[in-house]
Amino acid sequence: MIKSMTGFGKNNLVINDRNYQVEIRSVNHRYLDINIKMPRQLTYLEEIIKKAISTKIKRGKIDVSISFENNSTEGRNVKINTEIAKMYIEQLRKLAEVENILSDIQVTEITKLPDVLNINIDQDDDTIKQELLESVSIATDNLIEMKQAEGNKIAEDLIRRINYIEEKILKISELSTGLIEEYVVKLEERIKEILKTDIIDKSRIAQEVVIYADKTSIEEEITRLKSHIIQFRNLLKEEEPVGKKIDFLIQEMNRETNTIGSKANNLDIVNGVIDIKTELENIREQIQNIE
Repeated sequence: MIKSMTGFGKNNLVINDRNYQVEIRSVNHRYLDINIKMPRQLTYLEEIIKKAISTKIKRGKIDVSISFENNSTEGRNVKINTEIAKMYIEQLRKLAEVENILSDIQVTEITKLPDVLNINIDQDDDTIKQELLESVSIATDNLIEMKQAEGNKIAEDLIRRINYIEEKILKISELSTGLIEEYVVKLEERIKEILKTDIIDKSRIAQEVVIYADKTSIEEEITRLKSHIIQFRNLLKEEEPVGKKIDFLIQEMNRETNTIGSKANNLDIVNGVIDIKTELENIREQIQNIE
């Protein structure tokens, strides 16, 4: 079934005090455009994340927001730079002696000074990569679920509109079958009126009818439109993204409808053509929202 290009999905994953928050928003776009906002320490994973998302989503502007907190003690160690601490202590004692103040130096105060106390993090990049990709995958699946729900609503609307178009096409086909007979009657009446006689050259009438029939026949256009409608319904059932295919199909249907309008010599057919073109435009606007 078709999917909408708009949707939202998120996931919050906590593993061993590592917290991953992923939010994904999708809006309409002609192609696939993925933009990611993430902490600097994770930017090396950006292309991998884009590739993971692109395997599930084929079209739309995708905005991904990622936050990461690592409160785990795994791979962490505390180190005091004793040499720098000694330099601070020495200078502080000299200051106390010069200024004649107490040199009551506390260890905790020394550790607050720049570069004295360092916390080294030797994080497992592969573990973080796998955990983040898991969170991204869940958020993407949640996004797709919303896109499918919206796509089902769009599909219902498209089916209703294509059914209406099919009804109009069948009506136009019925109207067109009597046009030749009407033309023959009108042509004979016109000739009798102009020539003031009831004697008519049947061969000449036949030639005119053949020319008229060739110019006004819409049988081929009707046949192609019916075929396009069958293709349209089949596309709505496909699992793969079909937005571009349906867009092309609507262009072809619009072209056939325009041809019918240019050949039409009947007001009811012209009105039917206008109704079809209106619905085709409504469908074209709707399919801009599907993947």
